[in-house]
Amino acid sequence: MLPVAQLYARDIPDLRPPGQPEADLLQILWCPFNHPIMPRTALFWRSAAAVTDSLTTPPEPSAVQSADHVLEPCLLTPEQITEFPNPMELSNELRDSLGDWNKWQAADAGADSSYASAPERFYRNSLSVAPGWKVGGWPFWGPTDPTPRECPACSTEMDPLLTIATFEWDDDTRSWSPDSEQARARPSTTKTGPEAQAVIDFFRAQGIAVHDRGRVGRPRAAQPNSDLAPRQPTAVQIGRGGRQQLYICPLSSEHHHIELMQ
Repeated sequence: MLPVAQLYARDIPDLRPPGQPEADLLQILWCPFNHPIMPRTALFWRSAAAVTDSLTTPPEPSAVQSADHVLEPCLLTPEQITEFPNPMELSNELRDSLGDWNKWQAADAGADSSYASAPERFYRNSLSVAPGWKVGGWPFWGPTDPTPRECPACSTEMDPLLTIATFEWDDDTRSWSPDSEQARARPSTTKTGPEAQAVIDFFRAQGIAVHDRGRVGRPRAAQPNSDLAPRQPTAVQIGRGGRQQLYICPLSSEHHHIELMQ
């Protein structure tokens, strides 16, 4: 198996397994073969203080199905962001409200006139589910509608743990890219950041709960590779450019996690 991510609770305070208060380190591995449509992952919750003997050179895999399953070594810069549910998870009434351009103008949320004919696109692209790798947060839906994510052991609704994404952003979601990348790219249509208080107040007024979700910051290549696009620093590919979502049971870390591709 190959290493996918090593995350510390000191960097991501919400990263705590249920029933293991001493565990402050999460290590995620995967088998670099499709099972049947994506690599199969394994989770290891540990105490960082107990890890005293580290390999300087991790072993190479004896075989891989595709180079897309071998990650480029990266460093993480964790950041905390605010995001909102996927439109598919909202009521029809709320979705209709998001399509009212007058409300967006009154909120001064940073949506420019290019969104006047379809303001719900501003919500979907710049405020809803953040793209890229992240811990927790709201799940992305697209290839499928929202589906129940029940623990196979106890049927409890499972919590999002990690999103492993092919890309950090695309042309529609460029406003989520780091400032350093936006400076080299065309200007974003979003003049106000996703965390703007005006936006938060607007959605609270519409009855949409606001949650501050923990998110793994933009991965940065430890040894920059000029062949890698800035929006794909890990060089991993899930399916045809999708996302692999991991979910865990909130009651017990001993219950097996589940995986979805979107």
